[in-house]
This record gives sequence, C-alpha cells and structure tokens, in this order.
Amino acid sequence: MSNSRRIACLFLLACVFVLDGYDLNAMPLSVPHLQTSLGLVPAEFGVVFPAVLVGRGGGAALLAPLGARVGRKRVIVAGALAVAAATIGTAMATTITEFLIWRLATGAGLGAILPNCSAMSAELAPGATRARVMTLVSAGIPVGAMAAGLTAPEVVAIGGWHGLFLLPGVFGLLLALALALVLPAQIGGEAAREPPAGKVPQLALFERPWILPFAVYTACLTLNAIGLYMLSQWAPTILPQAGFALDEAARLTGLLQGAGFAFGLALSWLIDRWKPAIAMGAGFAIIAAGFLAIGLLRPDPATWTALLLIAGGGVTGISMALNALVPSLMPSHLFSSTIGMGVLIARIGAIAGPMLGQALLAAGAAPATFFLVLFVPAGLCMLCCLALPKALAIRRAYAPPAA
Repeated sequence: MSNSRRIACLFLLACVFVLDGYDLNAMPLSVPHLQTSLGLVPAEFGVVFPAVLVGRGGGAALLAPLGARVGRKRVIVAGALAVAAATIGTAMATTITEFLIWRLATGAGLGAILPNCSAMSAELAPGATRARVMTLVSAGIPVGAMAAGLTAPEVVAIGGWHGLFLLPGVFGLLLALALALVLPAQIGGEAAREPPAGKVPQLALFERPWILPFAVYTACLTLNAIGLYMLSQWAPTILPQAGFALDEAARLTGLLQGAGFAFGLALSWLIDRWKPAIAMGAGFAIIAAGFLAIGLLRPDPATWTALLLIAGGGVTGISMALNALVPSLMPSHLFSSTIGMGVLIARIGAIAGPMLGQALLAAGAAPATFFLVLFVPAGLCMLCCLALPKALAIRRAYAPPAA
C-alpha cells in the first residue's frame, strides 16, 4: 500500500471518530432546546442518554467481531450507513420513546465500527509511532465534540435542534461512500505474522496470560467512562447553574474536547517514547486534582473554565490514550477483541455516569458537588495504574511488540 493511500485511510478512519464525537455532544446540546420546542424536561432524558451507550455495548460485543470474519471494511462501511440513518431518524423524533429507539440504533452502529476502526488504524500504523497514530485517529472524537459545542448556537439558529442531528447524518452518508472507495479489503503486516485468533477470541482475554493486562485496561476504561459521560452529558445543563450563559456552556463543552486532544497527544507521545505506566498514572492524578479543586472552590466562570480545560480535557484525552495503550498490552490478533470487549464492559461506567448525574440533578446538588463527585473515578483510575508495570511486562514476555 502506498503512503498516500495509507494516510487517506487513516484520515477517513479519523473522520469516523469525528462522527462519534459530534454524536457524543449532539444529544446533550439539544436537550435545553427540546424543553422549549417539544415540552420535554431535561430530567426525562436520563433514560435517553444511556441508550446510545447500551447500543454501543451491544454493537461492540455482537457486531464488531464480525470484522474478523467478513472483513473490517465491510463492517465499517455498513456501520457508517446505519449510524447516518439513525442520526437522521433522531432529528425526526418527537417523544422520549422515539429518541430512545433512535439512540439505541445509533449506538449499535457506533459499537460495531469503532473497535474495527481502532484495530485497522493499529494495523496501518508503523510500530514505532503506533500509539501516536492511534491517538491522532481517535482524536476525531474531541474534534467532533468540539465542533458540535462551538457551532451549536449557529446550527440551532439556522436549523433548530434538528440541525444538530441532520448535519452529522448527511456527513455520515458521504463518509460511508468515501470509506467504501478508499479502505482496503485486507491489510497485511503484523496481524498476518502473529498467530490467528481462535473461533472465540474474546475468551483468550479471560485466560492467562492476558487476563491481567485486559483487566487493567478495562478497569481504567470503565472508571474513566463514568467521568467522561457524566461530564459530557450533563455539563451543558449544570454549568448554567454555576453562572455560565447557555451559549458559553455549549462552547466550553466544545473547548474541553480541544483540550482533550492536546492531553491525549502528549500522553501518547510519552507512551511511545517514555514509561507508559508512569505517564498514565500521572495523567489520572492531574485529572483528579483538577476536579477536586473545582469542587472545593466557589463557582467562578473564569477559574472553573481554566480548571475544566485541565480536568475535563484530561478525561477525554486519557480515554484516547487508553486505546492507544492496547498495542503495548496485547498482541495484534487480540486488538479488536480487547477494544470491543473493553467497550462493552465500560458501558457499565458509561451508563452509570449519566444516571449518577441525573440523580445529583434531581437531588438539587450544587454544581460544585457535581464536579467533586467526578474526583472519585479519576482517583480510582490512578490506583489501577499501579498494576500497569506488571501488565506491560506480560506483553513483553509473551509477545514482544513489533518494532
């Protein structure tokens, strides 16, 4: 494969993550406007927010493994079409039930394609820069989420809340066409040199020697998902209670994704060039300290903005770095299984996060309390990183990473 086509493939895979990032913010950004146009109150969306996450878990467990049987390209293209159709369907919803159904469908499509996109990007990337390449590709998530937050006021002004879903829907249709034309049907390289996965490769993740690396990765992914989705789903609603204007809260939600890109890229460089365990532990320590500071300080838009760019951006960025860490923890024939099963299990945190935020909102908790609660999962992730050195040693002993 030529370098130009390789770059084009990685760019399009990044665009899939852009679509995911935009979708991550579209629903919470639309909620304040739905109260006016459809008479739906924000608290009712406590069941809608987790729907896309349930769908993603199901898609990751049941559909993503099809990439190893029918080819990653087919799953990615079909999934992109399904996501586009479901996103457009969301724009037509008028009741909580309809939003719930379309968000489930959107999540199933994303769950099918994202693990295959991550695995394909790992297969396309040179071994020496694999973590950075994977982080750059998955950086599409904060790019898309940032675009949603920064452009939401203008998109809503032009097309109403429907525009927040019609725009990514059309983008998804065009992206599916481009993916069908550019992605290769099969990729050679490291994946071909390692032993093939068994009929049920997911089972290998729960057996020695891979159970510890998988457990550390999944524990961090799940705990971080609590903070990531609690923050992303409820920040546009919580921040106005702390003195932020509605448009300011939307734009700050977008800026958090940009900060996450910088955070994740810095961590991926350290993973490639320095000590992954220390880098990840320090990253979670910074996030925990940021949320703790917000929870202890009185609400002030200027101070909170600076701290949220560190802590909130860190939650997003370290999520990208966790996936970029997979090649350092697992052999390539288990990449997609690791990410797919990790995403499935992490849905527990991704569902619990928004539900916890809803409970705090219903209980009338102060905004500072909301952010103080976010300190807990970050602190637990920091403790999980204590097991990373042993997990990395297992990878080196049983299947040394390709140079």
